[in-house]
Amino acid sequence: MAVVPASSSVGSPLIAEVDMGGGSDPSSVIVRATVVQASTVFYDTSATIDKADRLVAEAASYGSQLVVFPEAFIGGYPRGSTFGVTIGSRSAKGKEDFRKYHAAAIDVPGPEVDRIAAIAGKYKVFIVMGVIERAGYTLYCTVLFFDPHGQYLGKHRKLMPTALERIIWGFGDGSTIPVYETPIGKIGALICWENRMPLLRTALYGKGIEIYCAPTADAREVWQASMTHIALEGGCFVLSANQFCRRKDYPPPPDYEFAGAEEEPPPNSVVCAGGSVIISPSGVVLAGPNYEGEALITADLDLGEIVRAKFDFDVVGHYSRPEVLSLTVKDHPQHPVFFTSAANKESEQKS
Repeated sequence: MAVVPASSSVGSPLIAEVDMGGGSDPSSVIVRATVVQASTVFYDTSATIDKADRLVAEAASYGSQLVVFPEAFIGGYPRGSTFGVTIGSRSAKGKEDFRKYHAAAIDVPGPEVDRIAAIAGKYKVFIVMGVIERAGYTLYCTVLFFDPHGQYLGKHRKLMPTALERIIWGFGDGSTIPVYETPIGKIGALICWENRMPLLRTALYGKGIEIYCAPTADAREVWQASMTHIALEGGCFVLSANQFCRRKDYPPPPDYEFAGAEEEPPPNSVVCAGGSVIISPSGVVLAGPNYEGEALITADLDLGEIVRAKFDFDVVGHYSRPEVLSLTVKDHPQHPVFFTSAANKESEQKS
């Protein structure tokens, strides 16, 4: 079996979201993939994208065709911050913290998206990038997808932020749960604890996902059990990318304070230990988990393993019982304001 060259997809510039059912035989393809374990340059979006450029360049030099970044790599994961929130009250400093966090987020589409797309094109790789998306005055924890031709493919917005994340991030809807059919396999992503939502995972399985990306902020060892379970359940490769961060990777106090600790963590203390990992459809750990520092975790994915795993267990195929259990996904956008005149105009243009 041959490794697919990073430039082998040239000539087919558009990557479509996968249609329900069907698919090509993946059994003769090996894909080299890298998960990035590195920290954000907090409050400095331009410098973070520069860092992403360097990391993608290094991964591409190893022959990687797919590079997966952690949750909120662009914009930052505000670990330890409370944004001054207590029930019934928000502090002036917390509101200012949110203003700075909002300023570090990116518009989608926007100039930062164009920069990341250019990086994908320059190094001829697929990129799955965790970002904080700014949509007006609401922020979303989002994953962006890019192809080796330097094109932005689309996004997934985190459907359910966890705990205090809900005070700073909006909620995604069913319109951004894509799986993209590409020359290196069908690629999609869920973010952090979304991966513990069985019905949401099943939506991806129903779209035939083969390379399941799981950007996260969870560095606990128990996260590995979830990733192994998903690989076995979905018969897919699981690529989980997390940041490795020390206290000094965030702004110093009093500009940025870590809540919940008895005292301010020392600058070199580890506040997120990573644990990035790549797991095969049979549950074998191919690379990682790494808890040592910033790293590029790389493995070769034999897509024939998917077929062999599905022979044992195909969760939405021969091991399903749709006459007893089935899933309906409401995959249309949910808008808080709907103008009938705009809908009528669109209907007239189509007729």
